[in-house]
This record gives sequence, C-alpha cells and structure tokens, in this order.
Amino acid sequence: MFKALRFLGWPLLAGVLIALLIIQRYPQWVGLPSQDVNLQQAPQQAFVQQGPVSYADAVSNAAPAVANLYTTKMVNNNKPNHPLFEDPQFRRFFGDNLPKQKRMESSLGSAVIMSPEGYLLTNNHVTSGADQIVVALKDGRETIAKVVGSDPETDLAVLKIDLKNLPSITLGRSDAIRIGDVALAIGNPFGVGQTVTMGIISATGRNQLGLNTYEDFIQTDAAINPGNSGGALVDANGNLTGINTAIFSKSGGSQGIGFAIPTKLALEVMKSIIEHGQVIRGWLGIEVQPLTQELSESFGLKDRPGIVVAGIFRDGPAQKAGLQLGDVILSINGEPAGDGRRSMNQVARTKPTDKIAIQVMRNGKELKLNAEVGVRPPQTTAPAAED
Repeated sequence: MFKALRFLGWPLLAGVLIALLIIQRYPQWVGLPSQDVNLQQAPQQAFVQQGPVSYADAVSNAAPAVANLYTTKMVNNNKPNHPLFEDPQFRRFFGDNLPKQKRMESSLGSAVIMSPEGYLLTNNHVTSGADQIVVALKDGRETIAKVVGSDPETDLAVLKIDLKNLPSITLGRSDAIRIGDVALAIGNPFGVGQTVTMGIISATGRNQLGLNTYEDFIQTDAAINPGNSGGALVDANGNLTGINTAIFSKSGGSQGIGFAIPTKLALEVMKSIIEHGQVIRGWLGIEVQPLTQELSESFGLKDRPGIVVAGIFRDGPAQKAGLQLGDVILSINGEPAGDGRRSMNQVARTKPTDKIAIQVMRNGKELKLNAEVGVRPPQTTAPAAED
C-alpha cells in the first residue's frame, strides 16, 4: 500500500499543479469567470505635443485693455476715537453735539475695456459706494470714470470713460473652454501694478458658493489676489473668457482657488445695463426651499425632484397664477425643478410677459398652472432662495 502511494504520489501532485495552472491561466475552461485585466496602452508617438514656450503674445494682446481702478469714498466717523470725548464731564458740557469727523477710504481693483467707445466691465463690489473712480490705463493715461449701472446679483458693474484711441479686449467663447485649458489672470493685485499670473481652468459651472444670487463661475488656479477683482481671465491667445471676481481663501491671499464670471454672462449683463440701465430678469415672486427626504416622503414623492414653495409675494406673478404655500414645484416648462437655484436662473432667463407652465403637487394631486413672468425688482442684496 505504501509503495503504491509512493508510486502514484508524484503523478497526482503533478496533476494537481497542472490543474491549478490551468485554472489560473484559463479559468473559463472550467466554468470560472475570466480574471483578465484589460489595460489601454497609449500608441507610440513620434513626437510629444508641447505648449508654447511663452505666452507673451497673448499678454501683449490683452494687457493694454486691462486697467487699474482706484476708488475713494468719504465715510462719516460718528464716534470720535479721542479718549477726551468719552469723559463724562466733557459729554455733560457738550451733550451729543460732539464734533464729527470724516475720513477717506480708498480701495483698489481692476477693469476690462470692452469697447473702443469706452465701456468697461468690473465688479460691483469694487465700485459700490465710491465717490470717485480713477481709471489708470497701461499706456499711462488716467481719467475719471462714471458708473453706467451695476448688478449686485452677479457682482458686475459697467463704467464709462471718455478717452480717444482706447484699446479693447478680444472676446473669447467662455462656453467653449475646457477643464485643463491654460488661463491667464491680468489685474492689479495689492496695487503693485499690472500683473499676469498663469494657471489652468480648474472647473466650470461652479455655483451654490453663496457669493452671488446668480452664479456660474469659472474656477481657476491662476493666482488671484485682492486688487485683481474686475480684471481679465484670458485664454492662451489673449481672448477674454471671464471677469475675475473672487478668491476662496482663509488667509486672504491666493490659495489656488479663484473664480471668474464667464464672458457670456458678463456680456448679457453689460448689454442690458447699457440699454435699460439695469438688468431685466424674469420673476415669479416666490421663495423656495429644497425638498428634503422627509418632506418628499410626506408628500409621497419618492425619487421625484421638486422644490417647495415657502413664500409668495403679494400680487406677484405666482400668486396671480394660483400658486400656494406648500406647493411642490415638479417642473417649469418641462424642466425638472430639483434645484431651487437652477430653477431660479431658468425663470430669470425668461423674458418678462412670457408664459411658463408650472407643474405642481398639491395635497397629493398634480396640477398644471400657467404664469405670466414679471420683471424682477432691483435688489441691493442677494436673497438666498428667491425667484
């Protein structure tokens, strides 16, 4: 028996090893799933594609159309800071008739010359409340600018200057940019003078940042610092793709996360301000809130997008159309209303007096209402969730 096992042991062991090898290399032969890993190898290229050695041509095309802004405003100092004014005996003698002081505040920014006629685009927060705006061009000329109009909800402002032979920026297509494209930021950071920084397009369509009511930002890692606001974000050819507007920073300096307003949106705002003095937007007159999971279950709307009507303006378009508090808006003109900000932007893009179809859920029943879009009242501050 022992001799028989010794005689058959090696063949059995060899058979087991061969079987294991077959199972490992060809599992499909024994009915097991294949464990092949398919890797995609890049084809061998005769050359490596490289970008330009220098972006000097792009900068020379765009930089003359980027101006530095210096704004000043007078601020009343109603509380004098001298300790004598806090003395009870002094206040008893003079009462509240204390001498009032005024101080001048100055700030820095940038602007882009959009046309030879002298129209400039910048940020609203750069010019808001300014008593005087000085525009300094790259060629050394300086002049006073007047504010044509502003739009706090996109943080844009249009300025006008009267100078001859003005350079103007070449417009690019902000809707055609791709993540990874080269981006150049031109502006006046910290007031040191015109500066160019380089990066890439980090993301597009950024919103819900809480910066503006209407957000559709281009994100870039090109260094943007205080003073860059209102400056130009250009592509590798020097074409304008955005207006630099904000940075995401805990220290106040650049951390590689900057935001620009796309050229397409900026142009729409500029044209409306020049033509009408303000931006004309559609308006329903409602406040909305997200449809949480708990609310969705209570309304019987499992896995269906929607937004809840949390407030209605008296005599507004929504009230006239029959919307009620607690209604769940399911769609607007056939587009699902799963995001309040997106639906708000959809309404804002609608021309006033146009009719829109609103599908709502009320008391477990679906209703279809028709509303005539009104004109959104001018806003000095940006509400969180209103359209």
